[in-house]
Amino acid sequence: MRILYHHPLCPFSRLVRVVMAEKKLEFEPQIEKFWERRADFTALNAAGEVPVLVEEGGTVLADAVAIAEYLDEVHREPPLLPSDPLARAEVRRLVGWFGAKFFAEVTTNLVGEKVFKRLSAQHGEPDSRKIRAGFANIHEHLNYIGWLTERRAWLGGSAFTLADIAAAAQVSTIDYLGDVPWDNHPGAKDWYARVKSRPSFRVLLSDHLPGVPPPRHYADLDF
Repeated sequence: MRILYHHPLCPFSRLVRVVMAEKKLEFEPQIEKFWERRADFTALNAAGEVPVLVEEGGTVLADAVAIAEYLDEVHREPPLLPSDPLARAEVRRLVGWFGAKFFAEVTTNLVGEKVFKRLSAQHGEPDSRKIRAGFANIHEHLNYIGWLTERRAWLGGSAFTLADIAAAAQVSTIDYLGDVPWDNHPGAKDWYARVKSRPSFRVLLSDHLPGVPPPRHYADLDF
C-alpha cells in the first residue's frame, strides 16, 4: 500500500490528504516529526519536509503540489485541475497564493509560533509580534476568499478544484487553533462550510493532536 509521510497540522500534508480522499485512494498514513530530520526520512526527501508519498512500487514523490498534480494526472476522476489552459493557470495561481503568501503571512505566524515552535523544542517563547502579524494578515486573505466567491461558485471558477483544497488546507490549520475570525468574514465562512461538508474533508476534521485539542466547532459542519 502507498505510504504518506505527513504531519496532521502541516497544511501541505493536508492538501495531499484531501486530494487522495477526493480520488478515493487508499494509503497508510505515517506521522513524521520532520523537525527531527530522521535519517531514514531525509533519505526519502533530502529537503526533510513533509509530505512525502511512497507509491506501491517504491516510487518516492515529494512536494505537495507535485504530488497533487501527479495524482490528478494518474487518477483522473474527479479532475482537480481544469482542462482549459487559462482556467488551469488561474487555479495554479491560487494554489501558489495560498501555498506561499498565505503560508508565510498567516500560517507560519500562527501555527508555526503556537504549535511547531513548541513541538520542535526550539529555544524561546512564541514570538508575540509574529502572532499579532498573523492575526492582522488573515483578514486580507479571508476578504480575498470572500471576494472570489462573490464572483465564482468556487475559488478557481465554476468547479471545486485544487485551488479550494490548497486554501482550505491552510485555513483549516488556523481553524484547528480556533483563530479564524469567522464572524467578520461571512463570505469566507460560507465557502469553508461547503468545503467542510465534502466527504474528502472528514479526514482532516477527525484530526486530534495530543496536547493540542481543536475547538468544539472545528469538526462541526454548521460551525
